[in-house]
Amino acid sequence: MVKLKSVEPLSVSYLESLGFVWHTDSDKTSYVSNELVLLSQEEAQSYYEATNELYDMFVAAGDYIIENELFHEVGIPFNLVELVKQSWESDIHWHLYGRFDLAGGIDGKPIKLIEFNADTPTALFESAIIQWAILKLNKMDEENQFNFIYEALVDNFKRLVTLKDEVSNFEELYEGWKFLFSSIKGNGEEENTVKLLQYIAKEAGFNTEFGFIDEVDFDENGIYYNEDKYELWFKLIPWEDIAIEEPDLAMLLTKVVENKEAIIFNPAYTLMFQSKAILKILWDLYPNHPLLLETSYEPLDGKKQVVKPIYGREGESVKILDENGNLLAGKDGEYDNHKMVYQEFIELPKDSSGNYYQAGVFYAYEACGVGFRKGEAILNNMSKFVGHVVE
Repeated sequence: MVKLKSVEPLSVSYLESLGFVWHTDSDKTSYVSNELVLLSQEEAQSYYEATNELYDMFVAAGDYIIENELFHEVGIPFNLVELVKQSWESDIHWHLYGRFDLAGGIDGKPIKLIEFNADTPTALFESAIIQWAILKLNKMDEENQFNFIYEALVDNFKRLVTLKDEVSNFEELYEGWKFLFSSIKGNGEEENTVKLLQYIAKEAGFNTEFGFIDEVDFDENGIYYNEDKYELWFKLIPWEDIAIEEPDLAMLLTKVVENKEAIIFNPAYTLMFQSKAILKILWDLYPNHPLLLETSYEPLDGKKQVVKPIYGREGESVKILDENGNLLAGKDGEYDNHKMVYQEFIELPKDSSGNYYQAGVFYAYEACGVGFRKGEAILNNMSKFVGHVVE
């Protein structure tokens, strides 16, 4: 059973003063829970260790995909294959951050990988800032969280220059590169998440600018905004969307990287990690690993399972099937025509009211913080964010 602690919620005015404008769901209820998940020090440490181990496994799976040319199998669009390979083979294409979605880890339940949001992970703002602010408002010790996401990102931005563990010599190596941050217009959550990353990069020492994606110019010689050329570009736009919806841009970005005119974050190779087809590759490489759930491209025989699109979001087109393939939960959605994977079902931890909880552990060079989502058996865009406290 998930243990919870009630807290005084942050006011809407305070949330908006921070730039957190997606605080209320469409049904007018608060997106941020007024409860915290209670974790023990041992549970927090287990999330940390499991996530670091999983990342190493994803790197090994990435090597396997590249070496065996499995791009089609894991759903990499053909017009991004070269860019994926280029970014994988060069150390300068640093993975800035991602979020592992995990089942278990609470009340003695084993941690199991659900998936890795490696390319365009959301919940950064709430995990790094909001759950920390809740502790501060409630006069609780701010150190009593597994949450150093902000500090980890500052250091990881510096590693884009040092390319090493050590970041103390960042200033002597940094040559004043300009860093552009972009999102699409009309999405306050994505825009302010990107602006938070911009703020962190500025604290790390970069010269930064923000520009909406439709205001950015591209050619084979670089990336431009307001006639300035940028050596570094962060976009909260999924690589698969670029490949499918903007094929000319995919071609230009491949040339930009090939010509060493700019470095793009997150790198194109994170699309391999983002693809849920890699869950099947992981199972092939690490069969029966305690952190993994059996995953296949075909229905699992005689097992309760989850079927989900290899590229999908917010629980769309995800279904839970019983041992005989009968539908237990879920419905048709916008990703129904995508390639699917079948993953062994595991029940998420529940509270006394029957709400399910899924851990989201952020990774920026190392595991650096956890937050939770609560909702129904299939989490969707009406699921709530729940902070935590380590006691």
